[in-house]
Amino acid sequence: MGRLGTESAFEVLARARAMEAEGRAIIHLEIGEPDFDTPEHIRDAAKAALDAGHTHYVPAPGILPLREAVADFLERTGRLRTDPGRVIVTPGAKPIMFFTILALCEEGDEVILPDPGFPMYQSIVAFSGARPVPVPLRERNGFRLDPRELASLVTERTRLLILSSPHNPCGSALTHEDLEAIAALAIERDLIVLADEIYWAIRYEGSHTSILDFDGMPERTVLLDGWSKTFAMTGWRLGFGVFPPALVEPVTRLVVNSVSCTSAHGQHAAIAALTGPWEPVERMVAELRRRREVIVDGLNRIPGLHCLRPEGAFYVFPSIAELGLPASEAERLLLRRAGVACLAGTGFGAGGEGFLRFSYANSVESIRLALNAIQATFADL
Repeated sequence: MGRLGTESAFEVLARARAMEAEGRAIIHLEIGEPDFDTPEHIRDAAKAALDAGHTHYVPAPGILPLREAVADFLERTGRLRTDPGRVIVTPGAKPIMFFTILALCEEGDEVILPDPGFPMYQSIVAFSGARPVPVPLRERNGFRLDPRELASLVTERTRLLILSSPHNPCGSALTHEDLEAIAALAIERDLIVLADEIYWAIRYEGSHTSILDFDGMPERTVLLDGWSKTFAMTGWRLGFGVFPPALVEPVTRLVVNSVSCTSAHGQHAAIAALTGPWEPVERMVAELRRRREVIVDGLNRIPGLHCLRPEGAFYVFPSIAELGLPASEAERLLLRRAGVACLAGTGFGAGGEGFLRFSYANSVESIRLALNAIQATFADL
């Protein structure tokens, strides 16, 4: 258990909630959760499924109509042509990470992962007994990994490479050229890739580019996706993975041994999300784009801060290096003094020192209030 970490967003959220219980007003920019309601047609499908009696066990990898809907959705959106038999549905997308790493990795193996990166990558890899090998995401490179640096980290023990694009916490996105070089490396060195594309639909410039676009990669890539971010369904706990054929049976066994299956009525709601209107997603992304402009411009006006404009997801990762303040101290200071909940960059790896992560999944009004409070707090340093 000592190897298993945690997710700092939930720790900060708990402290913020405790302060609210004492009467403090807190602006929540810490949690990675869309603040939009799940679209009505999806909620209606779940209610109808409950009324129709979909309240019992279902097959461990997911009901066939949903697995077919996932495969059709991926092909229709130009992301991947695949067989429904390679799709496994899980309660949230984190099990896809967990099951992939547990199925592939053991003592002595190495897993290359982004730093800064989603903290569960390193936590689960360490838990499996494998060694996390961070590949730096540097601000000067737009928080994108350098394929040449990545190549220098691959050894005979490298078992898995984890990619995240669009990226949490930085909001960066890998380019076609980046992914082409990474795909060539993966094929040359016989690597399996875990492609975390949970934010694929939340892009602001250009279209989504995937490692799966390159010849030879669908056979050696685990695609991780789900409904939480795209359809504002975080509390529904619905995720899916598309696996290379050799991993389908082992991962299905892991599902049987851990969660048995994913909720039946939730899977019917998931079908409605994939087959229903796309306009709610477009409206959400348009509003997030508007908020992105407000928070990036506002942070760049605060002395001592500078912030790149993210290409996807709903996070900014501004540098606070000029303030001379450790990221963890800045996180605590903003919560205690400004009433703004955010995350220290170090919650995402050692490479996050000197940065903070703000989620702009909040109203423009709240974001502006937070910016004023942040500026006033840092002005007093």
